[in-house]
Amino acid sequence: MHYTATLCIFLAAAGVAAASQTTYNIDPNHTHPVFEADHLGGVSVWRGLFKKTRGTIVLDSAARTGTVDVAVDMASVDFGNDDLNDVAVNSSAPPIFEAKKYPEAYYKGTLGDFVDGSPTTATGSLTLHGVTRPMTLAINSFKCVDDKPLPKQQVCGADAFCVFNRADFGITVGQRYGFRMQVTLRIQVEAIRAE
Repeated sequence: MHYTATLCIFLAAAGVAAASQTTYNIDPNHTHPVFEADHLGGVSVWRGLFKKTRGTIVLDSAARTGTVDVAVDMASVDFGNDDLNDVAVNSSAPPIFEAKKYPEAYYKGTLGDFVDGSPTTATGSLTLHGVTRPMTLAINSFKCVDDKPLPKQQVCGADAFCVFNRADFGITVGQRYGFRMQVTLRIQVEAIRAE
């Protein structure tokens, strides 16, 4: 099964030239962590996404600093298969997300390696299934625009990526049948400047 994190979430953040810290609220309608995981030891790749996220990004592009704090609703997973969604969310034997016990995954990190005012990495930790591990996200693209058609507001977006081992988070379903534990996480994220 397939995980995320989620989280490995989410770095929208901002970057136009700013002389001080600016806070951006993650737009849940435009932020969906997507993950890819092995099925049956290479027979196919299963993909899923999380439909509900929340969080903030604080950025000071002039100082080349920033933070990201994101939560992902684990019960919002969607594989395009209702039965699989239910198993992933509710199964405890074997344990997968166990969303009643661990309703959210969290990513907290520091933005870094700025190029032309934009971060290219986030270094922090992912908490998934009750386990916290270090995780670094590569930010493949990052852009801010000054407004949207309705209403006018500053929006920043990013595309982030990482690969992790789900067994490190205690999610080992399928391992004894040869399922690969590697999960690829791809995060599309947008965030809106707080007033």
